[in-house]
Amino acid sequence: MSAPAPAAPAYSPARRVGDLLFVSGQLPIRDGRLLAPGIVGRSVGVQAAAEAAAQAATSCLKAAEAALGSLEAIAHVVKVTGYVAATAEFVDHATVIDAASRVFTRTLGAAGEHARAAIGVASLPRGSSVEVEAIFALA
Repeated sequence: MSAPAPAAPAYSPARRVGDLLFVSGQLPIRDGRLLAPGIVGRSVGVQAAAEAAAQAATSCLKAAEAALGSLEAIAHVVKVTGYVAATAEFVDHATVIDAASRVFTRTLGAAGEHARAAIGVASLPRGSSVEVEAIFALA
């Protein structure tokens, strides 16, 4: 897996501190293209946003693998935070970010189970509908 490049040079996609790896927020980029740009509840549907969240989670795993050399270095996922750019009336943030959670458990099995927050925001970088960040405990 190749890790996505940071959107700006002022930060790193992943930072190891002791036995933890912090992965910066990842956008849903596939083949160089931002998936499902826009605002959920207005121009982006729940299913499209969920697919984007799954891609963002996959990018988190790619960033972790690039930093660690292998996903086998991960003991478990500690916490996932998912951000959803949504209208004020939208209330299904958890449904959108569930798709990201499933990527972690599907890829890492029981080690992928985690604490999580699903947060609604007014906007995200590059007009993305979702962004996902993760903290991993290392073996």
